[in-house]
Order: sequence, then C-alpha cells, then structure tokens
Amino acid sequence: MRICFDMDGTIADLYGVENWLDMLRASDPTPYRIAEPLLNLNTLARALNRLQAYGYEIGIISWLSKTSTADYDEKVAEAKMGWLKKHLHSVHWDFVEIVPYGTDKNIVNTCSADLLFDDEECNRENWNGEAYNEKDILEILRNLPIMPAA
Repeated sequence: MRICFDMDGTIADLYGVENWLDMLRASDPTPYRIAEPLLNLNTLARALNRLQAYGYEIGIISWLSKTSTADYDEKVAEAKMGWLKKHLHSVHWDFVEIVPYGTDKNIVNTCSADLLFDDEECNRENWNGEAYNEKDILEILRNLPIMPAA
C-alpha cells in the first residue's frame, strides 16, 4: 500500500508565501524553496518512518508550475527536492514524482487501497483509492492499520 503526498498546499504552504503567484509567473522558483510547513513535520516524519517499517510505501506526487519551460521545470523540481531534504530529511521516500501541471496523479497508484493527501479536490475525486485533504493528515496516519511487514 502506498501513501502519497502532494506538496503545494498540502505539506508546504506555497500559497502563504508573499507574492508567490507573481514569482511563479516570473519563473522564480523561490516560493517552492521558502514555503513554510503546513503541519508539524517532525511528527509527520516519525509517523511516516513508523509506517514504512510496517511495509507502507511513502511517496510524493507533486505538480510542476502551471507556467512552465524546461529550464524552469528543472529549477522547480530542484527547489521541491531541496524543500523535502531540508524539512523531511529523515524520511527515505520510496518514490518522488514531480510531474507536469495537470498530470493525473493516478500514475503512481498501484491499488485501490493507496492513499492520497492533496489539497486539490479534483485530484482527490479522480484518485483510484482513498483520498483526503490536507486537514487531517496526522490523525489519518495514526489510525492506519499496522501489520507486520512481509
């Protein structure tokens, strides 16, 4: 079973960065680097490491900027990877998919039990598994069944 996280608006407060939209339109990846966490990431990291020890796969599926060029996409991907390394350095991601804006996030979905945490309603509605918004991430993770790893 996979647990998948969006980044922007789900674990990273991209939309709380002052002038974020203007910067993205100017092909400035700074908002992706400086976004504050939206939840206690120490608690999240502990929960993810615990779940991973029980056989859950943990990953990221996040869109690139809507305004995009190949060069800017590379800078955005680097900024997002840097954010993960800075804020969730103890998590060993099973996969990180940073994909073009609008990509169907089901590309990482392996079964109907896979979970997605995403602030975008359309992504949750299209997900072929269980999907939740960003509001109750820690509570949902606490209540996942724990079974011995195979």
